[in-house]
Amino acid sequence: MNYSPINKEFIKKDKSHSQKRIKLTIMCMVYKDDGSFLVENRLKKDWPGLTFPGGHVEDDELIEDAVIREMKEETGLDLFEVEPRGYIEWNEFGDDVRHLAMLFRTNKYKGTLKSSKEGEIFFTKEKDIEKYLLSNDFEKIYQKLK
Repeated sequence: MNYSPINKEFIKKDKSHSQKRIKLTIMCMVYKDDGSFLVENRLKKDWPGLTFPGGHVEDDELIEDAVIREMKEETGLDLFEVEPRGYIEWNEFGDDVRHLAMLFRTNKYKGTLKSSKEGEIFFTKEKDIEKYLLSNDFEKIYQKLK
């Protein structure tokens, strides 16, 4: 099929497709063969409860690089062979921002686990998550990651 080149002048003038600003984040599940997986019991008021570690993608940062960096910062672990598992988005927080989180998982890691000021980091199993307050859409995210 023969496609015509993009008309950049039209795109600059066309205001019919204005969009909210996009905030790009990542979340990652580190899992073990015994069925346990890494979670964070997050303390911050903007996203409290059990969640998967993650964070923001910096400007000009590749998404997989952000996974490696954020997981090192939040968990102390060095990750390898991260596998994309989809995404989740939120558009209703009233902040005129579309929040898009890219989801990853891996069972390849090394290092010493450490918690951060954001919350306690630990391995748990599916049967034990009901003991905790769950963050927004935790169950939906978990289903995509497992």
